[in-house]
Amino acid sequence: MEVTVQDRQKRQRISPRDVRRMAERILGALGLQDRELSVLLVDDDEIRELNRRYLGRDRPTNVIAFPMEGPHPRPLGDVVISTETAEREAEEGGISLKEEVALLLAHGILHLLGYDHERGPEEARRMEEEEERLVKVALSP
Repeated sequence: MEVTVQDRQKRQRISPRDVRRMAERILGALGLQDRELSVLLVDDDEIRELNRRYLGRDRPTNVIAFPMEGPHPRPLGDVVISTETAEREAEEGGISLKEEVALLLAHGILHLLGYDHERGPEEARRMEEEEERLVKVALSP
């Protein structure tokens, strides 16, 4: 398994090493030890531009997942996380930034696997349950 983390933001303090470790645990729990994942930590300006360019939504968001297309089965895709939005959501939810990033990692990876909470309430519930399980794995000591 290969997880690369690029920290392209300057405001929030989150260890790329911790992010990589959490992503590796999530991939392991999903039986995806043979896959590659790229994680980008960005600010609201950068994720807003990505959201506008690729999804047609001119606003920041917490996470965007870009699945890897093509014949190569190893690369799973890219997960882009706005640490600014993550910090706001963590404060609103009364959790740490690390916990919020674990949730966003799980959410993004599940999107790469085809989960989509916008398909309906049953799919949203199923995705939320899996996210809860994966966050526990990601944050385990």
